[in-house]
Parts: sequence; structure tokens; C-alpha cells
Amino acid sequence: MAARSLWRTRTKLLVVGTALCGGSGAAFIASSDDPSTTLKLCTSIPVRLYRNTVTAASIAFDYEYSLLGLAEGSSERAKVKHEVHLRSAQKLQELCFKNGGIYIKLGQHIGQLEYLVPEEYVRTMRESMLNKCPISSYEQVCEVFKKEVGEMPDQVFAEFDPVPIASASLAQVHVARTHDGKKVAVKVQHAHMTDTAAADTAAVGVLVNTLHRIFPSFDYRWLLDEMSESLPKELDFLVEAKNNEKCLDNFRKLSPHIAEYVYAPTIYWNLSTSKLLTMEFMDGAQVNDVDKIRKLGIQPYEVSKLVSQTFAEMMFKHGFVHCDPHAANLIVRPDPSGKRNIYGKRKPQLVILDHGLYKELDFNTRFNYASLWKALVFSDAKAIKEHSEKLGAGDDLYVLFAGILTMRPWKQVIDTSVDHLVIQGNKEDVSELQMYASQYFSEISELLRRLPRVILLMLKTNDCLRSVNNELMQGSSLESFLIIGKVSSQAVLEAKRAEKKSLMKWLKVWLEGFSVEARLWVMQFALWILQVRKSLTL
Repeated sequence: MAARSLWRTRTKLLVVGTALCGGSGAAFIASSDDPSTTLKLCTSIPVRLYRNTVTAASIAFDYEYSLLGLAEGSSERAKVKHEVHLRSAQKLQELCFKNGGIYIKLGQHIGQLEYLVPEEYVRTMRESMLNKCPISSYEQVCEVFKKEVGEMPDQVFAEFDPVPIASASLAQVHVARTHDGKKVAVKVQHAHMTDTAAADTAAVGVLVNTLHRIFPSFDYRWLLDEMSESLPKELDFLVEAKNNEKCLDNFRKLSPHIAEYVYAPTIYWNLSTSKLLTMEFMDGAQVNDVDKIRKLGIQPYEVSKLVSQTFAEMMFKHGFVHCDPHAANLIVRPDPSGKRNIYGKRKPQLVILDHGLYKELDFNTRFNYASLWKALVFSDAKAIKEHSEKLGAGDDLYVLFAGILTMRPWKQVIDTSVDHLVIQGNKEDVSELQMYASQYFSEISELLRRLPRVILLMLKTNDCLRSVNNELMQGSSLESFLIIGKVSSQAVLEAKRAEKKSLMKWLKVWLEGFSVEARLWVMQFALWILQVRKSLTL
């Protein structure tokens, strides 16, 4: 019965998908300036939809029948479940590579959700998606140039290397030299990405929604919602260029004490469009290349501290956060000023690349998120519960939320020892975390459904940063959590001061028509109210 139902669902989806694509496609082709290219795009969409449906049905069948009759909690079920997770992850990986484009982006995203999705999916995606992205041919690159600027690459630049130095899900990077002799990196969007993005997002929706209907606990529709919102911004390189400059501006204005040690490439606006981005070429070591970092005369420990400080400032003070800080997007080089630490080692400068995906935290979200991290670092159970609830976790899942943020069980989260959040990165730690992820899969799905999407992106950012620090330090470091505690505490204090200053400013305007004595009395009363509020929150 279940099998017939699944096949009926798949058939319906194929018929509807083909009809929609065929009907709208015919009109689209007829009105297109480039009918042959449009025809190719329109015929590829039903094929992708078919692949999605077949993959979803195959994964669903595998889980349904492989686990049938196996007792919940038994060792045999755990073994079979691991095998099904692995097979399903490989099927999903194959689908992503065949369909390309945003499917690669989806795979990368899954690979960064450590302990939020089964470990087999994370490992499979992480091992393949970051290093095996599709590469556009030089002819396709020329096609993008011709459409965007009306000239070929070797006309726009004095030199242009046709072989890319890096390729990602949405674009690839070429080295070039401007006519005035400056070495630059040119990011070129893969051909037809914007043409197929909407249809591909809808097709991914078929996959996610089908799996959710069959397995209600598998609810990753939030991931689809997030992709639908963020993808158009990531496909507009002028948005990325603006984010690049705003990031640096925030450090200069809001975090001047570390602004010298954080850098982003200079943008060449006259050589950039929504699908071409020309920027200063950056030399240095990838943040996880410990050997090269040491060869540059820099201590990995110093880099780990700088990474933690940089993103803590973004999250808790700026409220404007780079949400894709994996190792390929973080470059380390010696600070150009030549400064050295007390041991004579060169101070690092962190160069942040790929500014396409940012999230803004409004005042209340930033205040509660900073307050939550402050409570986590200082083992304040009451404040952890309060601010987790304010962020949407609820009074029943705040313990799980704290565990996901810190990757520590509750008993260690509220342990008052100074190093209670430190993960050594040994096999026992990893096994424990994977066990929790598997055991509380349905609860994790429910938590992810409840939390605002901006917080979900913060979870992804945390996972990326944790992975970077693990490679630099072979485990999390106490210093990282002390930095988070310090910056979050400063942010909370600054927010309270700003709130007090805003109230006093409002009172001043309101009291302009009163006598001097009345003004003093009201101001004293307002200060007393603030003191009472402060004492109640202690």
C-alpha cells in the first residue's frame, strides 16, 4: 500500500511538473531573444524534477523498508539506520552533482550543519561539495563577459588566465591583470544560473516536501525557505560588493581595536556587474592550512583567537554577520604593519572572502543572542532558559538549544568550571555528540522549525567557525569561549547603555515644557525605575 502511494505521488509530480514546464516553456521560448538557449534550459528543468522525484522516492523506500520490523533502540536498527543514512547521503550527493548549480549549494549547506543532520550526510557532503564544484568552460566565461560588458575577457583585461584558480557552486575565480598592471581576482558567475534559479528552487522544494510528507520528523522546509530568500542576493555580485565594504566599515566604526587585523579585498567597481566581480588579488594561507600558517611566521593559536574575536564582534556588536565562514573563505597573512607578538612571531591579519551571504540581526535578536552566549559561558541556567525562550526555543527545548550551540550536554553547560564548554575533539567527544544528534533527531527538527531563520544561519556560522577552530587547535580552545564571554558581555552592557541613553533623550524632549523642579523629579523617578529593573534581572 505504502509503495503504491509513493509511486502514485511520484507519477502525479512528474505529470504536473512536465505540464507546467511544457506549457510555460513554450511561451517562454516563443518570446525569447535566444530560442535555442531557452529551449535547452526549459527541457533541462523537467529532467531535474524527474531526478528529484526518483531520488526522493528511492530514499523514502530505503528508510521505510530497511527499518521495517526493527525494534526502536536496538543495536541492529542502529546498524541498519547508519547504512541507510550513508546510502541516502550518496544518492543525494549524486543528485547534487548531476543537477549542479544551486543543488551544489544545497549540498554544501548540508555539509555545514554538523550534528543538526545525520553525521553520514554531513561527512558525505563535506568531503565532496567543497572541493569538487563544477567548472565553466572558457567559452561559457566569454559568454558571460559578452552579455555583461559587451567585450571578451582579454579585451577588458591586459591579461586573463582562462583556467580558474577556484570554483564554487555559483561561480568560479580567474586571475587577471588590469591595464594599469594590478593583479586582480575575477569572480565569474556560472552561465545561466539566474535563468534556472527559480525553477531549481521549486524543484528542490519537491524533494524536501515529499520527504517531509513521508517522514513528518524530517522537516527541513526551513532550509528551502532560507535558500529561496538568500539565493537571489548571492546571485547579485553587486550586493556582495556592498556587503564587502559594509563589513570593513563596521570594523572601522564599531570595532576599531581589531580593525587593523581584519581585511576584505578592494572592489573594482568599474570592472564589476551583477555577474562579474573584480577585486584585489589576495595572497596568503587558507585558515585551516596550519603548516603554511607556521611557515609565514604566524602562530595558529593567534589565528584562532582572531577568528573568534572577529565573528564575535560581528554577531554581538555589529549585527551584520558573514554566514559562510568556511575555510576556503578565510585567508591568513602577516599583518602588513609588520607587528609581532611578545614571542617575536608575526601578528596575523584575517582576510574575509565571499561576502554574498550576510544576515542582519535586529536589536532585540542581537541583545538576546549576546545575552544567551554570556549566560552559556558563565553557566547561568536561569538566563540560558530566559533568553533561549525569547529567541523561540520554548521552555521545553531550551536545554537542547543550549546543547546545539555549545556541542555540550546540559550537565556540562551548567558546570561552573572555567573550561566547561571546551571540546577536546577526541573520538569519545565526537561519538557522544553523534549519539545525541541521532537520539534527538525529531526534537532537533522541531527546534529548527521554531527558531527564526536568522538564528538558524547563526547555527550554521557557529558550525563553520567550530570546524575552523578544531583544525587550528585540534579541538575547541578555552580562549575562544573567554573571547565570546567578553565580547557578548560588552555587547549586553552597551545595549543597556544605549537603551538608557535613548530613554533619557526621550524624557528630555518630553520635559521641555515643564519647570526645572518638575524635570528633576521626573528624571530621578526614571533613574529609580531603571535601577529597579536592573535589580530584578540580577
